[in-house]
Amino acid sequence: MAFQLSPGVLVVEKDLTNVVPAVATSIGAFAGDFQWGPVNDPVTISSEIELVKTFGKPNNVVASSFFTAASFLSYSNNLKLVRAAGADSRNAVSMQIATFDGSTDVSSLNDTITVTGHGFVTGTPLLYSDGGGSAPGSLTDDTVYYAIVVDSNTIKLAEDLADAGTETEIDIASGGSGSSHTLTPSIFIQNEDEWEALYSTGSGRVGSFAAKYAGGLGSSLKVVMGDAGNWSSLSAAYQAEFDYTPATTDYASNLGGSSDEIHILVIDEDGLISGTQGTILERWTGLSKASDARTTEGAVNYYREALRGSQYIWWMDHPTNLNVSGSAWGSNAAGTTFKTLSSAIEVSLVGGAHDTPSDANVITAYDEFANAELIDINLVMVGPHSNTVAQSVVDLAQTRLDCIAFVSPQLSSVYANAGSEADDIVTDRNNLNRSTSYAVMDSGWKYQYDKYNDVYRWIPLNGDTAGLCARTDAVADPWFSPGGLNRGQIKNVVKLAYSPDKTDRDTLYKVGVNPVVSFPGEGTVLFGDKTLLSKPSAFDRINVRRLFIVLEKAIALAAKYQLFEFNDAFTRAQFRNLVEPFLRDIRGRRGIYDFRVICDETNNTGEVIDRNEFVADIFIKPARSINFITLNFIATRTGVAFEEVAGA
Repeated sequence: MAFQLSPGVLVVEKDLTNVVPAVATSIGAFAGDFQWGPVNDPVTISSEIELVKTFGKPNNVVASSFFTAASFLSYSNNLKLVRAAGADSRNAVSMQIATFDGSTDVSSLNDTITVTGHGFVTGTPLLYSDGGGSAPGSLTDDTVYYAIVVDSNTIKLAEDLADAGTETEIDIASGGSGSSHTLTPSIFIQNEDEWEALYSTGSGRVGSFAAKYAGGLGSSLKVVMGDAGNWSSLSAAYQAEFDYTPATTDYASNLGGSSDEIHILVIDEDGLISGTQGTILERWTGLSKASDARTTEGAVNYYREALRGSQYIWWMDHPTNLNVSGSAWGSNAAGTTFKTLSSAIEVSLVGGAHDTPSDANVITAYDEFANAELIDINLVMVGPHSNTVAQSVVDLAQTRLDCIAFVSPQLSSVYANAGSEADDIVTDRNNLNRSTSYAVMDSGWKYQYDKYNDVYRWIPLNGDTAGLCARTDAVADPWFSPGGLNRGQIKNVVKLAYSPDKTDRDTLYKVGVNPVVSFPGEGTVLFGDKTLLSKPSAFDRINVRRLFIVLEKAIALAAKYQLFEFNDAFTRAQFRNLVEPFLRDIRGRRGIYDFRVICDETNNTGEVIDRNEFVADIFIKPARSINFITLNFIATRTGVAFEEVAGA
């Protein structure tokens, strides 16, 4: 408290209402392969509808990943999702493909590429394919290279762009033997950070627009742009999408500017995104070419900035098919007459490609969850990934110490493998080479209906197992077991690839694998609640591990507010008064049998205090779930009193 130097009243307020906070327990996490969406960028998904909107519908390639996520969302509404993508994934772009041969005049080549205003910038990486004929110079037929545009006369070709300075230099005018060759735009923008890098440097641009995300869906997009110059050249159907012809925005008009207004449509040309060809996905009305433009409400209206809000396209560069007269796009509005389009733009994006992620790509995606201070997660699913990925995810959980990894065996271990399922699942478990209470393994895969493609698919059960934990949080508490007939019912199951019998269940349970079993008339059930901890311990049960995650996380958050306070009797009593009511509440909710908190001079000795440390010992008796039931039925003679045989 500050000292007063003259008479007066000093009012001081102290807050002693601190409590142990509630912590989230049902946040799922998954990294997988999807058709569309940001790459290596965690996104919160709350429903299957949002999953489709953000990452696209499933197909034969990505279905296992998609339905792992969808399975979890059938039990919960909070999933952190990261899309992994292979290095050869590509965004569709608005640049047109240029065709040339040895007889093509250089100026004609340049005109061919830029005639519609979707040219490339010097230094842009492009894919070069010889098209099956003789390649320029001495390059081998049918080889795909990277090409870099050097100037209007020269390109460089290399099999690896990393070989800077060693590329084969080709003179366009004399290269080739008359066969046709193609330059195809190629770019991989993973997420907004990647785009920002291109946006800020001005390099790597391939035309005016690119699909916002890499993948084949981007090639379904068409972008339409028109202004006052040649609005009539725009297709009548697209003109009808707007109420008026673009001319000059009010902002530019008030500053003496003109011809700055543009309209833009984003169209699902092939119907791959919306399901219907020609669907208008986005309509941008009354955007401006002026860099300082604002709407009447004060929002940014400069078209390249406004397009940051698009769900489907990135702005890459200004069009080049402009009338000669007027000022360049991107100038300030005051007193500026802007150039207009020579003809309205109607361009289909091309070159989008999906590349299945490698194990390294998937592990990199899971690395986005590594920082526990930045991303709060509790239930991490491995999905359909390999044993290598599973090991990495289990290690992630062990490093964070606040979440559990959920693993399934490989499909080959349980499908079309009659008689060997249990042995192969045990092998899969042993191949994990991990003994930890921060991982849980189930026994298989389920067959479920894919409504998007009208087919049935095999899906790993770890999304469901994690989902059962989330649903247990909703109907009971995290320290209740997610297994059994009360809380362990698996959803969306046509059949199991493998439903272990009692003998196999004994084999699996002994190594920590939780059987998933179909009982006639009772559904498909998670029939176990073990972790992958090998040594006998209370922590070899899911409910105990999750109980301690909750306790440790909540009390640690509360304990942070003791930092930099004095280690004296008052602070220690304050901490005990903070923690003990919280533990009494957990005990009242059947999470623990009993507890004791020791935080006094016995464990905060002078030596501890001199090291600027603070110690609290919290003893917990965790509640145990019932795994084995014995029913003793005892027949007695009619004349025998029960007290004589039962002892009470």
